[in-house]
Amino acid sequence: MIKVIQWTSGGVARETTRAILSHPGLDLIGMYAYSQTKAGRDAGELVGLPPLGIAATADIGRVIALQPDVVSYNPLYPDIDQLCHLLYAGINIVTTCNFITGWGLNYQANRYGPNVRQRLENAALAGGASMFGTGINPGHINYQACVMSSVCSELEHLRITEAVPDIVPFLGDPNIAAFGYGQHLNTPGLAARQKEESAVFGDALELMASLLDIELDEIRCRCEVAPASEDFDTPGGAIARGTVAGVRLRWEGCVNGRPVLENQQLWVCGGRVEGIEDWKGADKHGYIVDIRGNPNVHSVTLPIPREDISKMTLADRNALGMRITGLPSINAIPQVCAAEPGIRTYKDIPPVVAGGRLFV
Repeated sequence: MIKVIQWTSGGVARETTRAILSHPGLDLIGMYAYSQTKAGRDAGELVGLPPLGIAATADIGRVIALQPDVVSYNPLYPDIDQLCHLLYAGINIVTTCNFITGWGLNYQANRYGPNVRQRLENAALAGGASMFGTGINPGHINYQACVMSSVCSELEHLRITEAVPDIVPFLGDPNIAAFGYGQHLNTPGLAARQKEESAVFGDALELMASLLDIELDEIRCRCEVAPASEDFDTPGGAIARGTVAGVRLRWEGCVNGRPVLENQQLWVCGGRVEGIEDWKGADKHGYIVDIRGNPNVHSVTLPIPREDISKMTLADRNALGMRITGLPSINAIPQVCAAEPGIRTYKDIPPVVAGGRLFV
């Protein structure tokens, strides 16, 4: 059995904890909680489960003393010192934070400091541990899109679009609100903040380039916003007519100045947005893969809940989003623990699948 520590107990962690418990090859032995008020409380209680007989701790030393094989690390924003501490101790890490290759952490040097990727790599090599990041959505879809390209004899352009035609229910989430919903279209510094908050999509392009054996000479981002056509309320506050109600981010990987790989995010507030007629796919929902090559490939991936969708609450919908974010990291644990030390990506490990999860 692989001994696992769950790091934090928030939205994604509620789903990864359940995934650890249901995996036949994993053994949950502890939980780390940032808040001292959570320290000592039962891990099951913290994630909405019956008691598990595991007391959470806010002491990283106690986590290391448990000698886990791997930590399931689920904060949105990584703490580099903590990650290095775990890696130096020889503990593998799977994570859903803003990390796939580390490109985005270096891009955000004002937040994390210089040469963060190299710090993590050095810590992993010194400790003989591996670090694997799925990235926040889309994350896993970048890997799947590259696999789809296997039918092509020629590849000209590959675009992945994450389309959310009604982002309103999620605007209470601080990391979504950071993209400027309800702010004036010309808010100073908005585009720079959007690029920084979404820099992990640059990681995803770097991953795709490595899988496709493409050498990029530039990774860049273009940001667009669109105004609300009316006043309306959201969980994150009121949005006034004329303020931001639609966001399109286009992260591009270029060769000789021409985009060949693209991550596009289309996040709009339903039918209450103006000026998005040329935002192709904004009325769709899911992950859209478009490959221009020989042949062309078009695919839409939409996780569909097993439950009756008409009876799902907002909390249920949020949980589904957290589940598809968290499960790739947990299902990758056996492969990551067997991998060579260092920063590892989908290119370095066997395919991540729902291994051991057949329930009949």
